[in-house]
Amino acid sequence: MTKRKKSMFLADVEGNYNKLYSEIKDKSVLVIGGAGTIGASYIRAILRFKPSKLVVVDINENGLTELTRDIRSTYEMYIPEDYKAYPISYADPIFEKIFRAENGFDIVANFSAHKHVRSEKDQYSVEAMIENNVIKARKLLDLLAEIPPKHFFCVSTDKAANPVNIMGGSKKIMEDMIMAYSDKFKICTARFANVAFSNGSLLAGFIERIMKHQPLAAPSDVRRYFVSPDESGQICMLACILGENREIFFPKLGEEQMMTFSHICDEFLNSLGYEVKRCKSDEEAKKFAYEISLNTKEYPVVYFESDTTGEKDFEEFFTPGEELDMDRFKSLGVIKNIKARSLKEIDNFFTDIDCLFAKANFTKEEIVKIMMDFIPNFQHEEKGKNLDQKM
Repeated sequence: MTKRKKSMFLADVEGNYNKLYSEIKDKSVLVIGGAGTIGASYIRAILRFKPSKLVVVDINENGLTELTRDIRSTYEMYIPEDYKAYPISYADPIFEKIFRAENGFDIVANFSAHKHVRSEKDQYSVEAMIENNVIKARKLLDLLAEIPPKHFFCVSTDKAANPVNIMGGSKKIMEDMIMAYSDKFKICTARFANVAFSNGSLLAGFIERIMKHQPLAAPSDVRRYFVSPDESGQICMLACILGENREIFFPKLGEEQMMTFSHICDEFLNSLGYEVKRCKSDEEAKKFAYEISLNTKEYPVVYFESDTTGEKDFEEFFTPGEELDMDRFKSLGVIKNIKARSLKEIDNFFTDIDCLFAKANFTKEEIVKIMMDFIPNFQHEEKGKNLDQKM
């Protein structure tokens, strides 16, 4: 789907093999949110370099079970003898007990996040998003400050660059917050594209719809970059291990590599041997899907222009004024020398947001106002419709 026969980051992984091996071999590794697509891909990337200990934390118990089965069933996959997977939240008191019992870790990577624009609907869904992406993340940072890792990584998103949705805004706040701790331990992150067929993504939804003989729906005017699951884990490993303090990594993808979801949908159906039948409405598409036989060559789709809150029609990885290094890696650009905001600024944001959440009644608009005060370039437009109102 990415039209790449091999990982775009393979040259940088192989070119830095010795450095990666020396920094990971026999080291203790903690992965938070490791049952998700990106976290699991990061684990598979880092196991190649033989850490001595791997602890994985995720609230998805079934996902952790599948992760364990997957890596233990993979030919020549190295798994340290000291491997543990805990189905808990990293904000739980028991997580702190585990962390202290292990006396910290050499390498810590956090992939726990609300990462879908779909997750923002009303004041309650937005509070949950900020709780996970910002408030819980700070609790982790305070714990790490006591027993600092050598390498710390917290995944971001391209949507944090000039954010227009609350998810991207929350991750931009996360970026600023983790950088405020950069005098205590090394901080790195990465902004990258959509991960093709990742858990919960529209493309993964295509597979589910086809398995259930349901129509496909996609916006025709939204363009996105894509990386494979393996590539997503590799860019995070490279940023975590090879990044210097206060750096943000991003893939070198040109604008010509952005694709619309409708184009991807066409190619996906064609690859399965279907002809695309464009329908004018959801009801027409659902009726056709309900009535078709399994042997038909046509598959119903509904393409539409995006009209939901938070959808940006294109993607970008950096903003004017950010200092770029485009020469250090073959496939990666680096935003370097990030100016860290003070912990006092972070404290002020937390005071404002905690006071708001403590109220019996508050609005989504009040949350957005606090976020806009903290992020001057946050351009959020409320359209009154969210993705849960779409197929």
